[in-house]
Amino acid sequence: MPTRNSPDLLVIGAGVVGAVCAYYAARRGLHVTVLDRGSVAGGTTGAGEGNLLVSDKEPGPELELALYSTQLWRELAEVLPSRIEYEAKGGLVVASDEQSLTTLQEFAERQTAAGVTAEVVPGGRLRELEPHLAPGLAGGVHYPQDAQVQPALAAAHLLRAAGDRVRLRLGEEVTEILTGAHGEVRGVRTPSGDLHAPYVVNAAGTWGGELARLAGVDLPVRPRRGFVLVTEPLPRLVRRKVYAADYVADVASDSAALQTSAVVEGTPAGPVLIGASRERVGFDRSPSVEVLRRLAGQAVELFPVLATVRAVRTYPGFRPYLPDHLPAIGPDPRRPGLLHACGHEGAGIGLAPATGRIIAEALVDGELPLDITPFRPDRFGGGEAG
Repeated sequence: MPTRNSPDLLVIGAGVVGAVCAYYAARRGLHVTVLDRGSVAGGTTGAGEGNLLVSDKEPGPELELALYSTQLWRELAEVLPSRIEYEAKGGLVVASDEQSLTTLQEFAERQTAAGVTAEVVPGGRLRELEPHLAPGLAGGVHYPQDAQVQPALAAAHLLRAAGDRVRLRLGEEVTEILTGAHGEVRGVRTPSGDLHAPYVVNAAGTWGGELARLAGVDLPVRPRRGFVLVTEPLPRLVRRKVYAADYVADVASDSAALQTSAVVEGTPAGPVLIGASRERVGFDRSPSVEVLRRLAGQAVELFPVLATVRAVRTYPGFRPYLPDHLPAIGPDPRRPGLLHACGHEGAGIGLAPATGRIIAEALVDGELPLDITPFRPDRFGGGEAG
């Protein structure tokens, strides 16, 4: 029987990815200790909007992961009814002109062939779906599979739902990954002592590269900063997640420069969330007037009714970015016993359940739900870190 200091598995990171890894591992009979140097959802999860999207993903491995996660989020919403504010509200991507609309429709056709439900909406019908949208838009595509959760609540309730097989240790920073004579993982060291386990899951989000280095392997996770504007509570002015078509290109871009594209959505509590910006500036949390000005202006272009609404706060977050825009999921062949569940960029909340199921099945030699070769942690060619 595993003890408090020697469980079957240590999960590093108490965001939603770490929480769902612990949840599914516990369901497979493992005893798990989750460590975080901060609080539950204190990192990227707490700064996220809770998007569960298929609409912004090109056909390929990430879309397959997203479609599977969409199914799992629906199942989790049944297990944790209302507690995670799961809302299957759908998404609406809009185009301002005919050229953008043609490009958007072609993208939607490729997605449909890959299993996405996508419905083209002529410009004249957009306001049937979103009555407060600006007039004159060329058209759009409706994605009924898109949904939303409250990410901090999701992380907290998943950890609680895992029961007594999961122990939580907050305010504990991992300073070393302990290894055995043959390089295999043996546990972790923290300022309060050592914890021993044969497996460690790196669910440290934007700091996943740092944790990988503690294990002696290279994983090139980098932070990509974004800001969110939060309005005062309002009646339900925005029914779905609504964004401009150029958002899809921004998500896939490798540029380090500032990019902004309007993303607007209502919440059950009343405030409207406004994004999205992307830039690589390290871990700089400084407010940017330029970013906030652009976000507000683009939101008003989509929803003129927001022009007189007050923004009551703003906050930054850091997306864990990997060079090929795919997460690292699964065992690391360079360090036996080390598994990775990080690098999801801005899609971590949406992709969390599929990631957790993969990790749990890998731990018990179960059947993997999909091919994880594209997510191999060693795919970037780096060996052991110096």
